[in-house]
Amino acid sequence: MSEDKIPIPSPRLPGRIHRTIWGDRTPLVGMIHLLPLPGSPRFGGSMDEILTRASLEAVLLADAGFEGVLVENFGDAPFFPHGVPPETVAAMAVAVREVAACVSIPVGVNVLRNDAESALSVAVGAGARFIRVNIHTGSMFTDQGLLEGQAYRTLRKRTSLQSTVAILADVMVKHSTPPPGLTLESAARDVWSRGMADGVILTGAETGMPTEPEVIHRVREALSDEARIWVGSGASPETVSGLLQRADGVIVGSALQVGGIAGAGIDPSRVSAFVNALEGG
Repeated sequence: MSEDKIPIPSPRLPGRIHRTIWGDRTPLVGMIHLLPLPGSPRFGGSMDEILTRASLEAVLLADAGFEGVLVENFGDAPFFPHGVPPETVAAMAVAVREVAACVSIPVGVNVLRNDAESALSVAVGAGARFIRVNIHTGSMFTDQGLLEGQAYRTLRKRTSLQSTVAILADVMVKHSTPPPGLTLESAARDVWSRGMADGVILTGAETGMPTEPEVIHRVREALSDEARIWVGSGASPETVSGLLQRADGVIVGSALQVGGIAGAGIDPSRVSAFVNALEGG
């Protein structure tokens, strides 16, 4: 066979799974901060209370027009650095399944602080469509100590589970400090190309702090045109329209919560403010 007739396989595009969820739309995803789960220091003793609040919040966001919800064990601080215990995985699987049964929009999972394998397992078992991973490649200094990405494990686990759950991964995630010499552009390229994430997430320095437009621009310049770039913190009714024009998706958390405080529970009036801002009202 001549050289020009040898079939050359096409490489997998890293953003393919992302496209199967939202296509070319720019989704607005709302956070569901779960109440403290069993085993965590502030657990209130009732799984029913956790499930009821999570379900009501998911329906509220879906009815308002959000195109996804992301379920997170925000109430479990202080967080395990890597693997969470079985009781956390079990509780999150029940909560995510409950949420997925209440809404028709895509549901995501984030297991704090950095348990991507559990998040993926919960997503597969509970019917979620995507996960968020705080540190997917490289390493970052955090309040849990030095955390190292486990992309090699996460991607292989997804393959072994025959899953199409998308992986959205943070670049220099909030509440962390990069090692000396690491640049934003280099970290983004590692997450997207070498880590094979389906989307990259950019944040401010801490929960609720804005993601600067310049950061989005720098990462956009550093990555291929196929890259899906998300904003993961700091969106407000005043900025969300502009962010949706610059990014490929926006995740909103604190700004939807009572008093703007993460974990306080979603405030319907704040959800309305976001919707009105997008509708120009």
